[in-house]
Amino acid sequence: MKRIYYCIAFLFLIGSCQGQKLDSRSSQDGLVRRPAFAGQFYSADSTTLSKAIASFMNDAEPAKADRPIAIIVPHAGYIFAGQIAADGYNQVRHGEYDLIVVLGTNHTTAGFTGISVYPGGAFVTPIGNAAVDEKAAEELIKADPDITTNIEVHEKEHSIEVQIPFIKYLFPAAKILPVIVGEADPDMCARFGRILAGVLKNRKTLIVASSDLSHYPRFDDAVRIDNSTLRTVASLNIYRIHSELEKQLHRNIPQLSTCACGEAPIMAAIAAAKELGATHGAIVSYSNSGYNPVGRADQVVGYGAVVIGKGEAVMQVDPDTLVVDSSYRLNSSDKIALLKYARKNLEHIFATETVPLPRGFNSFLKVKRGAFITLRKNGELRGCIGNMSEDRPLCTVVGAMALQAAFKDGRFNPLSKEELSQVEIEISVLTPFAPVKNADEIVLGRDGVVIRKGNRQAVFLPQVATETGWSKQVFLDQLCYKAGLQAGDWKDAQLFTFQADVFSESQFQKAEQR
Repeated sequence: MKRIYYCIAFLFLIGSCQGQKLDSRSSQDGLVRRPAFAGQFYSADSTTLSKAIASFMNDAEPAKADRPIAIIVPHAGYIFAGQIAADGYNQVRHGEYDLIVVLGTNHTTAGFTGISVYPGGAFVTPIGNAAVDEKAAEELIKADPDITTNIEVHEKEHSIEVQIPFIKYLFPAAKILPVIVGEADPDMCARFGRILAGVLKNRKTLIVASSDLSHYPRFDDAVRIDNSTLRTVASLNIYRIHSELEKQLHRNIPQLSTCACGEAPIMAAIAAAKELGATHGAIVSYSNSGYNPVGRADQVVGYGAVVIGKGEAVMQVDPDTLVVDSSYRLNSSDKIALLKYARKNLEHIFATETVPLPRGFNSFLKVKRGAFITLRKNGELRGCIGNMSEDRPLCTVVGAMALQAAFKDGRFNPLSKEELSQVEIEISVLTPFAPVKNADEIVLGRDGVVIRKGNRQAVFLPQVATETGWSKQVFLDQLCYKAGLQAGDWKDAQLFTFQADVFSESQFQKAEQR
């Protein structure tokens, strides 16, 4: 339960290994790379980790490429990027590979700009150890004097580590070849790609390039930037990729620090794949941390999956622009889908320490709207939290507020796994806020009300007036108290009204029983 609570507090999961113990025994040559991020970027518990990967793979996008050679997948924590990574791995899950090359970037070792191969031994994961192909490593090191074996650059690097559990789960017999590509120099990446392809030519291999996309812009900016980046990456022209990413980075987009933190691995993977016969790239899927229920909209990181293959090109999947009609009214199917997604978030956080991406929703459920989630147990309030800002898609807000109501409502203890089956979920989808001149314009039972005065703010949903039977004055005075104001302060405060479409699980259960 403690790990679940930390997760909802938007920290990476903190936990101890409760399943299979991490194997600390040395390999034959004594070289073992132990995990630095198990329990943080992904679960350290073998059972939970396996469930998380299985769940991601079950929801993954279908194969989109002919004879894949390489994939590009993100390396953020699984709770944020695990589903997009699974989309990439699903493109190759039925392949038979003896060797999987993992190209990572350098986040930790200042000044390292070269290429470092992990020379042997094994990478430890909670679900088993992945052996390094020492022969392939030796061939690669001998092929170019600029390729080193700098172990230090690998020790605390997560971009490779987070790929190994997926690889071990899907390809348990395959060996790995971990390589850090430290500088986004297209000439160096092109040369290294040719060398790598020469080493891989007669092996059954897959290349995995590890990279997240834009770092820290606002939600809408991230969608535009990452859309452009993914299309450029799918062109398989590494010089164009480098040029376009540089141009984007210098467009003075607020808070943007990089367009792809694994630009070098991406270019190296493309160069090697083309040497091995790749003819096309295809965008598989896209998301960003703001689209995730545990993310935020003001500073996001982008995640994309791309597959590179031989043969015929396939139709590309464009990132969702999320531009929809905000006047749309939800129908019964929409409401059921949102209720199921709210519950799915709670089920997944208990079972896998991850959350599901909002998928399968029609475009109208991706409009930016506020929503509240109310949890009731045996008819009594068990949690209620909402998001009034119209800054993220409605489906995302529903998932986020379900988690918040379960774990972050300070009036209650965090929800336990045992309570989940006893809890009913109610959703209130909000209309856009409209300012009112005075309280005379407020209609109790129809309108929710927001009060703002100075730095104080509070909200009551429309159903508060109906449930309490308060008069308008009492309603507004109570709203003032909730905001930390005095009774009557509503008379010279800013007032906004909104309406709410309120629906619950029991409402549809009763309808099904009729």
